[in-house]
Amino acid sequence: MLPGPTVPACLLALLGVFRGCFTAPTFETFTALVIGLVAQTGRRTVCGMLAGAGLQLSWAHHRAHRFFSHATWSPDELGVRLAQLIAARLVGEGERVRVVIDDTLFHRVGRKVFAAAWQHDGSAKGGKKTGRGNCFVIAAIVVDLPFCSRPVALPVLFRLWRPAGNTGNTGKAGKAGKAGKGGADQRCPAKTALARELVDLLAEALPGRRLSVAADAAYRGKPLHGLPANVRFVSRLPVNAELGGTTPPRTGKRGRPRLRGRRLGKPAELAGKLTWRKTTVVRYGEEVTVEVASTVGQWYGSWHATPLRIVLVRRPGRRGFDIALYATDPDMADDEEVVADYAGRWPIETAIQNGKQITGAGQAHNRLQAAVERTAPFALLVQSLVIVWYALHGRPSEDVDRRRLQAPWYRTKTDPSYLDMIAKLRRVIIAARFTRTRGDQPTREEIAEIQLAWAAA
Repeated sequence: MLPGPTVPACLLALLGVFRGCFTAPTFETFTALVIGLVAQTGRRTVCGMLAGAGLQLSWAHHRAHRFFSHATWSPDELGVRLAQLIAARLVGEGERVRVVIDDTLFHRVGRKVFAAAWQHDGSAKGGKKTGRGNCFVIAAIVVDLPFCSRPVALPVLFRLWRPAGNTGNTGKAGKAGKAGKGGADQRCPAKTALARELVDLLAEALPGRRLSVAADAAYRGKPLHGLPANVRFVSRLPVNAELGGTTPPRTGKRGRPRLRGRRLGKPAELAGKLTWRKTTVVRYGEEVTVEVASTVGQWYGSWHATPLRIVLVRRPGRRGFDIALYATDPDMADDEEVVADYAGRWPIETAIQNGKQITGAGQAHNRLQAAVERTAPFALLVQSLVIVWYALHGRPSEDVDRRRLQAPWYRTKTDPSYLDMIAKLRRVIIAARFTRTRGDQPTREEIAEIQLAWAAA
């Protein structure tokens, strides 16, 4: 086996996209930790990544820890370059780039962990949906892979969110509600404001592409006003939203012109006024028949005078509506696209689950601010990189056949899972370690001659 980390040529070509984000020594550490995270089958702590790369005896563990806590590199720059790579390789020319926004909690313990606090945890079991840890707002690009029947989400950009009153390391003085008189000035921006930062970064990174951003109903309000021209925002309307018509034309009289249109009512009232039609939409990778009704109007309480396309959806033959959606670009968005884009939120839930359970995001024991803000995003970026590598160099049919041979009870398995993808790359990395890739290594013939000489001696 070759000493040190050996990077397969196909993976090194992808990692070369990020070379400009680091100095030469830091890029070497970055490459080794990517290899170690993929190759590691145990705990993916920082030392676990070092052991996965086979460097635990040749590198000091401080080198790996300092990469996250003190080295000069930006997760935003890595995410932007990865987003450009995904858009160029996995999204068709002229197609809209589908982006999904969501947040999740990575559980952490310890009083000295930066920004760790008790907060909402939607994935928690039981009635109390709370947990202690670090909450990240995540932006992922959703792509359709030819060998997967359902869309796949690739996380690219991240923001650490802190509850009100949490100013960093939490001790007795850092508990919520005891931030002091000036605590309001130290609050972290709301999750919606952090999501807006991620959307602006993607819009700037992909200037020639149309972006369709989907999020749940919690992401709304003033921070999202005035989105870039190439961005369309899709989300769900709450049942108590007061809707109105578009801004009426100016009357020419003195005074401030009217901004709010005539009242349309809540979605339940609107469902009885609109004309419904039957159509076929793509949801969760499947074509289904639904009834839709739409109009152009306002949700002044959240979006002020911004014109919205309001889409109501229900199952055929049902009265009322099942769900109410809206999009901020009423002229360019049709009803089927709005339904499909909002349903495309689900892949990010799968990506987050894979990140926690398979990739090991959140298992590192960092405490300093820079390390906390970088380590979990680093793991999710590597997860997206694994999927990009597999889409370009993987062999899905062989992996599915091998998996069905190993587990014949999976009779309906037709698509490779993320576990199959990372296992494939892990095998490629292991094979590269035992393959002659450098000129200073002996050939097989030379090794055989030495073995014969030892035997003769």
